[in-house]
Amino acid sequence: MKYKTIFEPFKIKSVEPIRVTTEHQRERYLKRAHYNPFLLHSDDVLIDLLTDSGTSAMSAAQWSAMMSGDESYAGAKSWLRLEAEIHDLTGYPHILPTHQGRAAERILYGYLGGKGKIFISNTHFDTTRANIEFTDATAIDIPMPESSMVTFDQPFKGDMDTAKLESHIKTHGSQNIAAVILTVTNNSGGGQPVSMHNARMVSAICKKNKILFIIDCCRIAENSYFIRNREVGFKSKTYRKIAQEMFALADGCIMSAKKDALANIGGFLALRNHKLAQACTNLLIITEGFVTYGGLAGRDMDAIAIGLREVFDPDYLHYRIRSTAYLGEHLFSKGIPLIMPPGGHAIYIDAAKLYPQIPLHEYPGQALVCELYIKGGIRCVEIGSVMFGKYDKRGKLIPAPKELVRLAIPRRVYTQSHIDYVIEVFDEIIRTKQEVRGLRITHELEALRHFTAHFEKL
Repeated sequence: MKYKTIFEPFKIKSVEPIRVTTEHQRERYLKRAHYNPFLLHSDDVLIDLLTDSGTSAMSAAQWSAMMSGDESYAGAKSWLRLEAEIHDLTGYPHILPTHQGRAAERILYGYLGGKGKIFISNTHFDTTRANIEFTDATAIDIPMPESSMVTFDQPFKGDMDTAKLESHIKTHGSQNIAAVILTVTNNSGGGQPVSMHNARMVSAICKKNKILFIIDCCRIAENSYFIRNREVGFKSKTYRKIAQEMFALADGCIMSAKKDALANIGGFLALRNHKLAQACTNLLIITEGFVTYGGLAGRDMDAIAIGLREVFDPDYLHYRIRSTAYLGEHLFSKGIPLIMPPGGHAIYIDAAKLYPQIPLHEYPGQALVCELYIKGGIRCVEIGSVMFGKYDKRGKLIPAPKELVRLAIPRRVYTQSHIDYVIEVFDEIIRTKQEVRGLRITHELEALRHFTAHFEKL
């Protein structure tokens, strides 16, 4: 008999205590953190949904592998194990380890970028865009039109708009397109998956125009789950085979191993082209470390190698996607406006619709982030005009396309009772939503301001 209950396909072997706080305490802690949850002490957080990056619980197999980590500076056994695993998964001959994904971004996009160069993506994430724009290049997002329809139930809302891709190539010239980046799943686009059909179309366009095609693959296993279960022709294929088929379409990939490699640190850049790989290797040695460790300890490379195998386990992926959907479906049933259908790693709430009384320049997303912490000790992140907003020449805010709040679920960390608590906190969010007011920024840095900005309540 097939049962309805989806249980965690693992047993808990080690626990970390959660310090329970009161609402009055949390008001003080948030004020001390200038109303920016990034500046909170983690010990003051009950349920931490700030990010799924580096927050996974590692398995017994990963911890065991770490004990045999080879810390040799060059040619370590740990590196050889990691290299073999990445090569088997991606098929790319040139593999450069880095301490995390944004380091790989900085190396590749720093080399390819520069004034007049253009990068095109389904949606650039914050660090990707920052690394590109730091070189004076331009980052252009072209998500599919349905991605802006928040409640529209389309199976692959993370797809790239290929008609716009061809239009941009015609307008700017293929020689000025430094790379086309397909992010799977599409994080800033609501954690929505990308279809194999779309990846094939993007690949064909790039090949025809001789443009570098890169996959941001930090959630490739979760994306493979959606392809197998939503796209025709993949039901008989394993999740790993689906991922390998997508890698075969591209010229290279960048991965933050802190997501679907189930590790707490690490990343890599993998490429087909020897000349490009050599240029990136020079930058790797200068900024990250020798080519066989790239800023990583041997034990971390072993943990990543094991994680890249474990993440494709069918039972794990079914639990992972269904547990995220469980949270999304319950919030949606309460009337919380969120991107539907739920993505793989997070739930994205439309804060502008939840708080219509808060104008965009008063950051409704940041207001919701603060309310969730005060009401329930839940830490999450704004993905809206704080993260992606720009200023015009007169200093007026140009809002982001969406005012989202992301609840990112760490892998293998929280049980259903934790998620049920989160759902319950939203009853209070709904009850008090008319009372909530916006914020203004009192301090910010130019790059990635959401990490360090200070706010005050209005």
